[in-house]
Amino acid sequence: MVKQTRRWLPGRLLVVVVDGGFAAVALAWACVNSHVTMVSRLRLDAALYHPPVPPPPGQRGRKPAKGSRQRSLKVWAARADTPWQETTVDWYRGERKRLWVFSRTALWYTPGLAPVAIRFVLVRDPEGKLSDAAFFCTDVHATPEQILHWVVMRWSVEVTFEEARAQLGVETQRQWADKAIARTTPVLLGLFSLVTVLALRLCPEGRIPVEDSAWYRKPEATFADCLAVVRQRIWWARYLVNSAPHADFVQLPREVFDLLLTDLPLAA
Repeated sequence: MVKQTRRWLPGRLLVVVVDGGFAAVALAWACVNSHVTMVSRLRLDAALYHPPVPPPPGQRGRKPAKGSRQRSLKVWAARADTPWQETTVDWYRGERKRLWVFSRTALWYTPGLAPVAIRFVLVRDPEGKLSDAAFFCTDVHATPEQILHWVVMRWSVEVTFEEARAQLGVETQRQWADKAIARTTPVLLGLFSLVTVLALRLCPEGRIPVEDSAWYRKPEATFADCLAVVRQRIWWARYLVNSAPHADFVQLPREVFDLLLTDLPLAA
């Protein structure tokens, strides 16, 4: 997938942010060879090494691929003299969060593969609410703030799926076919985006009508209100714009028709 995306977009910066379960030297090398930046979580006990020392002139034999092993991230996190640096990064809900970071470059190694150069970032929450975590990037010139910015962007994707379940009622699909299961959730999320965009277009000032009830007061519009606005416009366009060739209708008072057109989208 990474190689194919690079073929489609040869001149664009591509950053692949993956879950820690995909953090592997083999995938990191695939990204490096495709000129794609990879960002992921890194285990605190990952095998990190210094660059190899140049061999003496005239020495024969295979040149070493890595140098001595570095101090593990778990040790760095436990030491009292770790040179933490304070930074502020974008966080959830548009907030800014203060963090302590410790960053170095290293060679990440696993047996059977050549080591890959990475920049790791050890992160600590000064408030103590979050556990220490480590991340890496195959672009050794990236700053810790840039790496954390990419990581937070992926967290936003996870939050999107969680809120889709909690707020939109999206559930695990129950189709039998794998293709149907893979299609349904993206279609639902796409439909949600489309309805939201249409509702904002139909309310240029951003004032989407909020439908309250005697037992439930809403401070702002919800997706149900957006859906009602879109349904109303579709039904208006269907029944009040085009002229039918034959008169086949039942007359209703205008206020009754308006009431139906207002209430039915909410109940549908």
